[in-house]
Amino acid sequence: MTIAVDFDGTIVAHRYPKIGEERPFATQTLRMLIEEHHKLILWTVREGELLDEAVEWCRARGVEFYAVNKDFPEEDETKNRHFSRKIKADMFIDDCNIGGLPDWGTIYQMIHNGKTYEQVLMEEMGTNREKPKKKWWQF
Repeated sequence: MTIAVDFDGTIVAHRYPKIGEERPFATQTLRMLIEEHHKLILWTVREGELLDEAVEWCRARGVEFYAVNKDFPEEDETKNRHFSRKIKADMFIDDCNIGGLPDWGTIYQMIHNGKTYEQVLMEEMGTNREKPKKKWWQF
């Protein structure tokens, strides 16, 4: 699976342009996903020196990304007139998700076990019953 991961607010606390404290278990979880052969793309608004600092911060903690702000390592935006900052990924991990960012343990369970956030929460609450499906006339 290809997973795009935001940096500020997701891997580390928001302190832009500085690098904040690591969010609990962020780099440990990312290393486990890499070991399971997922392709991780660092997808961040950071550019230039600030981006280099973020990449090096992750590398120092054992997190090597498949690509950074592009779909694959060899992609060259200067030679591709159709280059887009829109990343093609199966999943995005970002603190700006609707509902916020789950903890990294939950994120790992979702990816590793192929479950939705709702399924993981239901299991944690000790119930596996499915919610009744809404009828088309119910909102």
